[in-house]
Amino acid sequence: MSNTNRSAPSRFFALIPCAGIGARSGAAGPKQYVPLAGKAMVAHTVGAMLEVSRIELLLVAVAPDDAAFEQHVASEWSRRLLVRRCGGATRAETVSNGLLALLDAGAVDEDWVLVHDAARCLVRAAMVDALIDACRDDPVGGLLALPLADTLKSEEGGRVAATLPRAGKWLAQTPQMFRIGLLRRALAAAGPQVTDEASAVEAIGLAPRLVAASSENFKLTYPSDFDLAERLLRTRQ
Repeated sequence: MSNTNRSAPSRFFALIPCAGIGARSGAAGPKQYVPLAGKAMVAHTVGAMLEVSRIELLLVAVAPDDAAFEQHVASEWSRRLLVRRCGGATRAETVSNGLLALLDAGAVDEDWVLVHDAARCLVRAAMVDALIDACRDDPVGGLLALPLADTLKSEEGGRVAATLPRAGKWLAQTPQMFRIGLLRRALAAAGPQVTDEASAVEAIGLAPRLVAASSENFKLTYPSDFDLAERLLRTRQ
């Protein structure tokens, strides 16, 4: 069953939830403002998303008390960039608030939204375009993901408890692309603890499309991730 109106215009909006602190990163402050290759992490993320010409507007949802975003992100992007201090206590709450802000800015329920992690600063415009191309006519939507290549272990007490089959398993990435109205309903039904948008959509009985991505589009979480991202960003320069 689909909640998509196929006659709706295919407009594409983007949303970056950017209200967290990144406690596992080891950074002194919010990890989205850690400098990498001469710019704050989130500036790389915003720049990559705005390279996608089909994205009409990118909304960044920051914490209500955030006073740093505008200091770190270049002003030349202001025509297609909207910052709203609507971050919540959880990712799901921040995304839900951001979706309402997009509606206030002129989006409608039938428009697509691409939700992307601020901490995936190595995303490339080509990856985002591939997701749009794969999902723009899909009745549900989908997400970038990476087929699991490594042997997968479960753990108990710091030791291997079992080796799990890796066939058919994928590592979820972002962006994750759904119609705004469908995603709002899914998040409302799933509750605040859901960790990604696809999980919320799955919980209402729909199956998002998996679109193969690159291992380069990893999420910066631990201190060693920042060193790797710094090296990769400098090679691009």
